[in-house]
Amino acid sequence: MKRKSTHVGAYGFIIKDDSIVLIKKARGGYTGLLDIPGGGIEHDETPIDALERELMEEAGVTVIDAHLLTATSRTFEWKVRDNFIEDLHHIGILYQVEVLEDTVKEEADGIDSDGCNFYKISDLSKNELTPFTIEGLELLGYSLKN
Repeated sequence: MKRKSTHVGAYGFIIKDDSIVLIKKARGGYTGLLDIPGGGIEHDETPIDALERELMEEAGVTVIDAHLLTATSRTFEWKVRDNFIEDLHHIGILYQVEVLEDTVKEEADGIDSDGCNFYKISDLSKNELTPFTIEGLELLGYSLKN
């Protein structure tokens, strides 16, 4: 069985001293990859409200400034469980974010994240990152290893 669905989320690039805050995905189509923190926009929530809530939940940080980087989308299929494939249209509103804190919550959030940390951008390669993470870093002028 195959189901088509759409997911819209707000995501934040937190970069300090050539390091970026990333979470390790615990579930979904990007399980095991490093991703920018963020997530779904709930009913009656603005993208900025969702960004602030998700960054607090996943990284334990308070947004003090956010600038729209881009709005983008990807379509891909992933196996949810045996005999069930999701054809997902993933829409992301990507922000460059300044936060109040200098540290992040490293432990897993119990939902989407297997943990959060700062990663040196020059050490990252494309094969360990989600597509939105790659796109945003390239828009910000960073080169990534293949």
